[in-house]
Amino acid sequence: MLERACGGDEHAFGELTGPYRRELLVHCYRMLGSLTDAEDVLQETLLAAWRGLDGLRAGMALRPWLYRIATNRCLNFLRAGRRHVPAEPVPPFQPPEPTRRGEITWLQPCPGGWLEDIADPAPGPEARYQATEAVTLAFITALQRMPPRQAAALVLRDVLGFSAAEAADMLGTSPAAVKGAVQRARASLDRQGMREEQARPGSAGERDLAARFARAYVAGDVDGVVALLTDDAWLSMPPAPHQYQGPAAIAAFLRVSFGYRGDRELLLVPARANGQPAFGSYLHGPGGAAPAGLIVLTAGADRISAITRFHVEQLYPRFGLPMTWPA
Repeated sequence: MLERACGGDEHAFGELTGPYRRELLVHCYRMLGSLTDAEDVLQETLLAAWRGLDGLRAGMALRPWLYRIATNRCLNFLRAGRRHVPAEPVPPFQPPEPTRRGEITWLQPCPGGWLEDIADPAPGPEARYQATEAVTLAFITALQRMPPRQAAALVLRDVLGFSAAEAADMLGTSPAAVKGAVQRARASLDRQGMREEQARPGSAGERDLAARFARAYVAGDVDGVVALLTDDAWLSMPPAPHQYQGPAAIAAFLRVSFGYRGDRELLLVPARANGQPAFGSYLHGPGGAAPAGLIVLTAGADRISAITRFHVEQLYPRFGLPMTWPA
């Protein structure tokens, strides 16, 4: 098939690379934090692979070769400053003073079914993270705070399980440099609390927390939502930079937000994003219900440690959510 692809057979190229497209897309998403940017870079990766098939070294496995192209395309994308950073939205009400203004406003959610569609999501023998653990919002956010090459080294080694020599070959550096970058990246993750306990995806405890949150949120019950939060929980709303930490700060924001909603009915439709429980929210109006943000929960053992509400209504179809809901 490789010989046919090198001879210009596009169908053979599609069959050759097809099994790897979804995992390469997830790889680009981890590196870039944006669903939109990841899809653009994946197309550039496949085009570069198509054009460079003749350069595929004899005996080199196709998968590492594709990852080398994808990783370097992501690094080039970031180096060129091509990241799509959305404009800060203007809230329809006056929000309270945030705890801080987050810098990663380009963050987007990842459809929960992406990992399920990967033919073999099992990481390599040297990986330290499971596939689902390495796509949570906390992990993706932590990667965005690292220097890009440091993040790339961490993903190649600790998520995908490539050896230091393989990662060095992909990054055009030495195994010693990769080892140093990974050590610094691991220290960064430790500082950001990446090893905090989280509910098992799909577990009864996770489902119970999500259901209790949904009931309180739909009812506009601020105290009910706050009762489900950890003491250091965060509320974030990309691409808005406003972030609120702790029950008191989150409660202050929810009172204003629920007050703006007024008597209008809110509908939450269950979904999955980043391996975590999520809801597509719809706010009812005269002509039916319109999208009002995708809410993703980070569920701990018995409490919610983060609520992330994405203003990404244009991405609803990617999560199997309709753009409108009947009146």
